[in-house]
Amino acid sequence: MSKEIKVALLGIVALAALYVGFNFLKGSNLLSSDRTYYAKYDNVDGLTIGNPVILNGIKVGQVKQMELLPEERNRVKVALELQKGVTVGDSTVASLSGSLLGSKTITLFLGKNSKTYEGGEELKSYTVASITDAFQARALPVLGTVDSTLIKVNSFLSKDARVSLQATLLNAQGSTEALKNLLIMNQRNINEITTNMAKLTKELNVTSKKFDRIAGNFAVLSDSLKNAPVGPAMRKLNATMTEAQSAMTGVNKALTDQKGSLGKLINDTTLYNNLNATAASSNALIKDLQANPKNYVHFSVFGGGKAKSKTETTKKPDGEVKVEQKTVTPAPGVPTPQ
Repeated sequence: MSKEIKVALLGIVALAALYVGFNFLKGSNLLSSDRTYYAKYDNVDGLTIGNPVILNGIKVGQVKQMELLPEERNRVKVALELQKGVTVGDSTVASLSGSLLGSKTITLFLGKNSKTYEGGEELKSYTVASITDAFQARALPVLGTVDSTLIKVNSFLSKDARVSLQATLLNAQGSTEALKNLLIMNQRNINEITTNMAKLTKELNVTSKKFDRIAGNFAVLSDSLKNAPVGPAMRKLNATMTEAQSAMTGVNKALTDQKGSLGKLINDTTLYNNLNATAASSNALIKDLQANPKNYVHFSVFGGGKAKSKTETTKKPDGEVKVEQKTVTPAPGVPTPQ
């Protein structure tokens, strides 16, 4: 065999291996005994060649080819390569569904087949509405409503309303400028206020530290009072108060008992009457002494003298006043009251 023939055979083998490898990388195995079936869809957005075909959650095949059919309103014919052990028929449905990430898969739903397919037949197709389609279906009416609302708002804003709105915006802009100028003019005052606030905050921090120390001192005082022997002192005070109460009870009993000296002194009216009579007699004597001093005071130089009469006034306890005349004979050599 010549070299040219060997090179040609080697090139043919290399091209065949390249074609088989390329199709294998695309997901198609030319050497396998898998069967090919077809399904038609209106839109296969997100579906690519090599996407899996799922049955009961397990991959049993893949998408082999997609072809546009202009004669059938641009529907798409999808070739499904299934494993040889998968049995499909006239009741099998190939459902096209999508995921949240945008990729799509074809899921097979098997039923009771009246006819079993051997390969090359067309399966029933069904397209599950995606989240994007549902969102668009919901969003389009809302967008229409918003559009109509904006149209109504634009119609409501007449020329006068637009002029008024522009004037309002201009007034707001003027107010903003005035506020800006006011801030610029009072920048010094604002700086002073800020400085004062900073000083006040610093002083409050110092005061807070002082309050912390006071709280600590109170805590120490509370602990000292807690550990102090308050119980014995209170017991002694209680005993002292009990003794004082007993003493006061005894004094009260002695004052109310009419048999004792204090009871008689307080409750017996005789002593009071006697003291009252004595006071009255003393008062009458002082008055008589002031009125008749010669009857009580007289001095004799030579001693002796005549007998003199003396008037004595006495008030009895019952209030009766008694006046008596008495004769006084002076002794020799003793001054005699006249």
